[in-house]
Amino acid sequence: MNLQGCGTALVTPFRADGSLDERALYELARWQVESGIGWLLACGTTGETPTLDEGEWLEVIRIVAEAARGQVPVWAGCSHNSTKQAVAKARAAARVPGVTAILTANPWYNKPTQEGQFQHFKAVADGVELPMVLYNIPSRSGANLEPATVVRLAEACPNIAAVKESSGNLVQITDLLTQAPRDFRVYSGDDMMTLGVLGAGGSGLISVVSNLIPAEMAEMVRTALAGEWTTARRINRKYFRLMQGIFKETSPGPVKAILAMMGRIGEHYRLPMVPVAPATRSMLERLAGELGLLVHAPQGDGDLRVF
Repeated sequence: MNLQGCGTALVTPFRADGSLDERALYELARWQVESGIGWLLACGTTGETPTLDEGEWLEVIRIVAEAARGQVPVWAGCSHNSTKQAVAKARAAARVPGVTAILTANPWYNKPTQEGQFQHFKAVADGVELPMVLYNIPSRSGANLEPATVVRLAEACPNIAAVKESSGNLVQITDLLTQAPRDFRVYSGDDMMTLGVLGAGGSGLISVVSNLIPAEMAEMVRTALAGEWTTARRINRKYFRLMQGIFKETSPGPVKAILAMMGRIGEHYRLPMVPVAPATRSMLERLAGELGLLVHAPQGDGDLRVF
């Protein structure tokens, strides 16, 4: 999987009654593609995937793949803390036309050892033929995937092609980059660490903030990979406060709030996610306004119900 650049970890829009907003999801995905994003990730952490039932989860993947129209790759998030369930999800997602890779995260709550994680990820990889992207997100899962285990997995499973690294530990990520096979891809999973990871040899970014600014993040990553660091740093400097702001509260609350301000989605959540606090909302609105994101936003319904 020779893929470099910036992909978007898409939010999942809901309607006021708590159901999936299929039209908003399709239009959001199309806007991303038309803005030049490199690929789309459906049903990652940003997609509030734990609140989706199995039918909804598969429908989100299907809609995103349909919206991509074969113009960009589509990754399907297939995480579960039961290995058996993770394998089943990966197999189901792999059957959706247009899905090009499987992304799967550390099993959460179980807190498996490195050997446990190795066996878990290997089982998922063995269950599908598509390329697989490991997802190391210890702040959510409670388990860190260490570089030696990533390298072991890459050597044991030919279809394990990459890792989305969201440990927040640049030393660990750099350590991995010095050990990994030459064709193994390491992607930053943290917008704020992107230039550091790319400077150390990373292949790109799987972004949250690109839900809001896909063209700008795609350009930042492209120029950094091309060695045009002056341009990349300029873009990073302009949008760094936005990258910080969307994690002021638990993601994807802030990014969905701004998308609603932009008129791209309705601001609807499923419990245990709730609307951001008034102070956070004021900060986000001010920041988005200063960056010119709200200029063309249509009027929304202002409904902040949760389900």
